Amino acid sequence: MFDYYALLGIFRDATQEEIKRAYFEAAQRLHPDKNEAPGETEIFLDVQRAYDILSNPEKRADYNSSLIPEEETLSPIVQRVFYSRQSLVRLNETQLIYALLEWKPRQKKGEVVSPPLNICLVLDNSTSMKGQNIEMVKASAIHLIRSLRQQDILSVVIFSDRAKVLIPASLELDRRRMETKIRMILPSGGTEIYQGLQAGVAEVRKNFSADRVNHVILLTDGQTYGDEKEALALAEESAKLGIGISGLGIGEDWNDDFLDELAVKAGSSSSYIADPQEIQKFLEKKFKQLAKVFAKNVELKIQPSPNIDLSYVFRVQPNTTHIPSEDSIQLGIILRDKPLTLLLEFRVKPSAVVKDEVNLLVGSLKFVIPSQSLPSQPMRIRIFREVTEKASLEPPSPTLVHALANLNLFRMQETAQKEAAEGKYNEASRRLQHLATHLLSHGERSIAKTVLLEAENLRSQQNCSEEGRKKIKYGTRALLLPAGKGITQ
Repeated sequence: MFDYYALLGIFRDATQEEIKRAYFEAAQRLHPDKNEAPGETEIFLDVQRAYDILSNPEKRADYNSSLIPEEETLSPIVQRVFYSRQSLVRLNETQLIYALLEWKPRQKKGEVVSPPLNICLVLDNSTSMKGQNIEMVKASAIHLIRSLRQQDILSVVIFSDRAKVLIPASLELDRRRMETKIRMILPSGGTEIYQGLQAGVAEVRKNFSADRVNHVILLTDGQTYGDEKEALALAEESAKLGIGISGLGIGEDWNDDFLDELAVKAGSSSSYIADPQEIQKFLEKKFKQLAKVFAKNVELKIQPSPNIDLSYVFRVQPNTTHIPSEDSIQLGIILRDKPLTLLLEFRVKPSAVVKDEVNLLVGSLKFVIPSQSLPSQPMRIRIFREVTEKASLEPPSPTLVHALANLNLFRMQETAQKEAAEGKYNEASRRLQHLATHLLSHGERSIAKTVLLEAENLRSQQNCSEEGRKKIKYGTRALLLPAGKGITQ
């Protein structure tokens, strides 16, 4: 039986207003006038059929009677939650509590499905890329072309102050011709990222399919000027369409805050490539990750609570990054071999602990599984704690303790950078010295050395080098990745 609720991404107890809103969102995304991707017209017709049935109370009642009871359907995603506290205490003050959420595939023996890829490489070929950068980009792109599987689709866009589709998206891969085109790339012009992104998203949309991983990989070494708003709006639109965007920044001159925001809006993150020799390693890692996708277009929708403040959101893996706290959060992908892990910080107001139980977060997790022909029902999410008169002495899970300890290091550098931007150089320098002490105690000598150098720069020159700043930001961010194959309790 086709599940119309799953098709619209709603629960079976959805209100008529929720049904209408879900229909309009899907219709806008899939309408043939706006979307010419193969197979999307059929899905659009199914969406219309779903709305026709679910918006009519009598038809909906008949349809509901034919469904398997919801409690008997197992979600393909399994959730685990680790808390920093066993309970909240009935106090007349704001309380802080952390929750580590973990989502991973429900294990099925013998099921190893590697989804086909629909990827566009968007490569910066502006003048700043001249020399080793462009040569390593070309060599890395050629290496990827040679490793493509028969079912994969790859397109390549180059951009400076204008964009050019160097290799159009196609299933018929002429690898020799593709390599020749890559070798002929020459650097010239300025940097306008929006031009390249727009062309890259257009190439992915040509072969967009729910059973593919549809993704744009942007690689640049420079800052874009004047088109940031357009690029960010395109990232939001891409996320709604189901197209991810990852950013790879080479060297020290690119705008990491912009590239981070761009990638986060589309459910991914940016990466820092300090040495051009590492470009191939980063691209290979990204391709291998996308080939291991179990679920994509993962979105956490949150029902706001006036007594609970979700004050900090950090995705620990698979793509580590700080995420703005919003009612709808794009989380990207769930891999077959690693969970999607999210660390949340809540501030609980005194008015929230008057009852015996507090809902920290209520919402839903929506996702698409490329290997399944039918849509998946969203997961209901409820994160809660009991309220007690006295605090529990039971220690939190080591998994959460590890994540919080390393998150503290990342947030220390965040605060130091903010203080430096506000002209509080002595405070920022002292905070970085404190961070270096913690890093040394963790055995992170290399990054600690960089932190101490930048602390001295702030104290003596009231300045922080771009190279050092990026090394500290991305170095402390990477510390949150769990050691080994994944998280254990």
